[in-house]
Parts: sequence; C-alpha cells; structure tokens
Amino acid sequence: MRIGLYPGTFDPVTLGHLDIIQRAMALVDCLVIGVAINRDKGPLFNLEERVAMLERECAVIAARCGGEIRVHPFENLLIDCARDVGAGVIIRGLRAVADFEYEFQMVGMNRALDASIETVFLMADARRQAIASKLVKEIARLGGDVSKFVTPAVNEALAQKYR
Repeated sequence: MRIGLYPGTFDPVTLGHLDIIQRAMALVDCLVIGVAINRDKGPLFNLEERVAMLERECAVIAARCGGEIRVHPFENLLIDCARDVGAGVIIRGLRAVADFEYEFQMVGMNRALDASIETVFLMADARRQAIASKLVKEIARLGGDVSKFVTPAVNEALAQKYR
C-alpha cells in the first residue's frame, strides 16, 4: 500500500489545500493529512477544530476518489511523523517560487534524516495559487468575503470566530 503524508497547520483548510489533497489521492492508496501542532504560530482554530474541519471536507474527497484519507495530528519532526504513519512519500503543495526555496531546504534536511522517504511537490491549481490561510484569516477578520477561498462550512466557522 502506498501511503503519503500531506502535512500542514490547516488553519483553516482552504480550497488550495483541498485541491492538493484531491490530486494527491491519484498518487497514493492512503493519504494521511498531518495536522501540525505548532504552538508558536498561535492558530485561530484549535487542534480539535482543525481536525474536525479536515475530516468533514476530506470525507467528500475520499468518497469521490475511492481512496482512504486519515487525519493525524503531530508535534514531532515531519520525518518522524512520516515514519510513524508508514508514509513513503511526503506531499507538499507549491504556490510560488518563494515556496520552493523554503521547501527545497526542508527536502535536503529530511533526506539527510531519512533518504528512504521521498518528497513530491504538487503545484497549486492556477485558480488557487494566491490562497494562503494567513490571508484568508486576515480578510475574514476585517469583514471581507472569503467564500472564493474556502468551503461553505469553513466560511461559517470563520464567521463564527470573528463575530
């Protein structure tokens, strides 16, 4: 069984994330969504809320694609998380050249830690390249319309946070 790991904070999950998840399903039999517990980032949504959002949104994708998607919180090194879930590949989404520079460094470090785990980059769909969770939160906080960037359920969750 080919297992892939798609890590991130997903605060909140966006249409860009969901695009990468859907396309990653064509590459693996099981996709583990690694929800990073990063206390330094001070997420808007707590871990339980982010996991619930992902489980809800990914159920639709899994049903459509016919594969398995699991949501797995983690707080250790990415490479250790990959080992923990049995992933042979780490999936990363890229939006712009700046993303690649950071990711290139991460791949080098991860390969030094465990050369048996590959990293695969998927380019964000052109319609989704500008979407970043940080910007979505900022727009929502200032009363802007984020419905083009997130699902209706996530849009409602953002609205509740900023009421």
